[in-house]
Amino acid sequence: MDLKQLEYFVGVAELGSFTRASVALGIAQPALSRQVRLLEVELRQNLLTRNGRGVATTEAGRIMLEHARGVLHQVERAREELGRVRGTLAGRVALGLPPSLSKMLTVPLIRAFRSLMPDASLSITEGLSVTMRESLISGRLDIALLYNAEPSPEVDSFPLLEEDLYLIRRKQGKSAPKPITLRAVADEPLVIPSRPNSLRMLIEVELANLGRHPTIALEIDGVAAILDLVADGAGSAVLSMNAITTSGRPAAFNAHPIVKPRLRSKLSLAVSSSRPATLTQKAMLDLVRQIAGKLLK
Repeated sequence: MDLKQLEYFVGVAELGSFTRASVALGIAQPALSRQVRLLEVELRQNLLTRNGRGVATTEAGRIMLEHARGVLHQVERAREELGRVRGTLAGRVALGLPPSLSKMLTVPLIRAFRSLMPDASLSITEGLSVTMRESLISGRLDIALLYNAEPSPEVDSFPLLEEDLYLIRRKQGKSAPKPITLRAVADEPLVIPSRPNSLRMLIEVELANLGRHPTIALEIDGVAAILDLVADGAGSAVLSMNAITTSGRPAAFNAHPIVKPRLRSKLSLAVSSSRPATLTQKAMLDLVRQIAGKLLK
């Protein structure tokens, strides 16, 4: 057993496919399969089973996956500690950002990361909060910005800020957008993400508190697609002002403040509760908190 075998096994198990893992790890698929098989032979256990969609872990594989992640994490921490002796931060950080914030935060974060941690590497993934939460638990992400994070023993989340949400309509005329009550939002034909999107769940819960439920015109995931449909007259949307200002065409929409009560989305920084953060990850947490707090005020 060696570290490369553990890395290859974790890659295949997390991605659920030898093909995807070979691309992600930069190794030919036959060589990848051979190394994983050698690990299984040494352990005298089948760790993976093939199915029509890829591979899945056996019971032994799930146990081994937990241990392999721990071993690789400890090795990464050892490398970082040695890097600290040299006076540098090293290692890799995997960060997840919501689509509505990715365009605003990616460039400033990468610029600051390279300046502060030139010997470390950063990967940024765009995704919905529900998906990124699962990726934190599985180890594919180290840090994520999550909207309306549910309390969980598997994820530690730290409140970052709250954003007011607006009813977004296609612009008609030159009059200033008027506030709309949350109760009245229920009568709007909404272009809205499908469940279990965190924004969708927030809208449904807050309307249910008023004894109402949303009128769904269309279900579609993706802020850009939602705004395209609103601009085309398919309905209205409930989004943050950041989603409009970073859309590239804010003048095409009217943003009506939602009142009585205000509808607010909570943004949190989240990490896995089962894996201690490395020094580089802690530095990245501080960096995300600083830059997001500055740009999203």
